[in-house]
Amino acid sequence: MNDRTQRAAMDVSTKTTTRRRLLGNAVGIGVGAAAIPAVSGVAAAHFPTQLDIDIQPQNEDNFIDLAEHDSVSVAVHPTEYLNGDGERETFDPTEEAVRYRFGSRFDLQDGGGARPAGDGDVTEIESGHGESDESLVLEFPVEDTGLDGSEEAAWLYWERDDSGEHGLAGVDSLRVYGGEQSNTALLRLFRRFLE
Repeated sequence: MNDRTQRAAMDVSTKTTTRRRLLGNAVGIGVGAAAIPAVSGVAAAHFPTQLDIDIQPQNEDNFIDLAEHDSVSVAVHPTEYLNGDGERETFDPTEEAVRYRFGSRFDLQDGGGARPAGDGDVTEIESGHGESDESLVLEFPVEDTGLDGSEEAAWLYWERDDSGEHGLAGVDSLRVYGGEQSNTALLRLFRRFLE
């Protein structure tokens, strides 16, 4: 075999190895992408973000002081959205069962979060467009929310039935004071991954 033939054979071998690596990497990425929802709890429960919520509806700053506040109020506004079949649906919180959980995204995905203290109050709230609507205002105990001070948003899950596996979600920005900023959320993710 001359030098030219050897180089050509090596080039073909390198290209085959590269293709194998590419295929192997693609399969690895696909398996990883499929595993993430299973690890994060998304596969077990389906909560599309359709709810219109307002944390601390009388306070534009949306802050929670973990050391000072015993509870946090969350307003759930009526909302219209397209369901999975592309049909318009209206969610009116004043007419639905009170099956809510509020807190950090990780706690809610794991089935945790704070449950409301009572059935809430129906309140007339301005929507910001000069109109008002009847909204459901719920109070949640701060200590059960799973918030630790590192969050920039909090979530509300409404469970369609008692199984808690399907429903709707809403999110609103907030500031959390009085907590020790930690890597709690990252540690929870690692724990779930190792389980």
